Amino acid sequence: MAEPVNYIVDADIKAFFDNVDHKWLIKCLKQRISDPSFLRLIVRFLKAGVMEEGKYMETDKGTPQGGVLSPILSNIYLHYVLDLWFNRKLKKQLKGYAKEIHYADDAIICLQYQADAQRVVEELKGRLSKFGLSLSEEKTRIIEFGRYAQAQARERGKKPDTFDFLGFTHFCDRTRRGKFKVGRRTSRRRFRAKMKAMNGWLKSVRNFFRLRDWWKILVAKLVGHYRYYGVSGNYESIRRFYFRTLNLVFKWINRRSQRKSYTRAGFRQYLECYPLPKPKIYRNLYTLSPLK
Repeated sequence: MAEPVNYIVDADIKAFFDNVDHKWLIKCLKQRISDPSFLRLIVRFLKAGVMEEGKYMETDKGTPQGGVLSPILSNIYLHYVLDLWFNRKLKKQLKGYAKEIHYADDAIICLQYQADAQRVVEELKGRLSKFGLSLSEEKTRIIEFGRYAQAQARERGKKPDTFDFLGFTHFCDRTRRGKFKVGRRTSRRRFRAKMKAMNGWLKSVRNFFRLRDWWKILVAKLVGHYRYYGVSGNYESIRRFYFRTLNLVFKWINRRSQRKSYTRAGFRQYLECYPLPKPKIYRNLYTLSPLK
């Protein structure tokens, strides 16, 4: 990180997907889409409603969480609500370096000065309220982050702050030569969620499909995890995911019946014949290049 970043605004938009204003969203879409039939399809998607405890409920705002269009629509919405406003208006009024980054409802703003960070938070509250949105007072925070944050935290006898963004915990780190760099590891919350999902999936397939049939899917799941989380500096996290997955596989294949299917030695032999992909770093974020 060569830019003069000293503060991060970790902005959390309160219940974003539940509060997207449909009228404003359609206005945003009309900036680039002129096909009325296509726009009507999107409106129908937004108005489809939800099922809660077996009861149908109509929706007059928000986008369906888990819907295939929701991440795309939210990115378009915040492009007009947040990106353009920040870059064309607010950024020009700040004294130092400023950069805003977001994906869906996850947003951070990198700043040089603390006064700018405080102003961004106040301005952001007003901007979001215009579109029926609000910042979460509990989760939105300003943290010291950058090449000087580590030394300042050490002087106070504390550890430097970290922040989570897109499934990674970002922290102040050092290169082998002692220079500052941004460190990344899989966030604890995301790691627990991934392990819980893997455990649930293994439990669900162990009795209904043959081992060799779901083994291929397991391979794909591991490769998919490595391709997202396999970034420079995060090897230990994906390695931990691999070994915990092995333990879960061993556990659930031995619970298919009252008779134990595999001993540890037998399971190792099976892995030698049908190996699972080992942890691998796929991308170097410091050079923004894929690793072969």
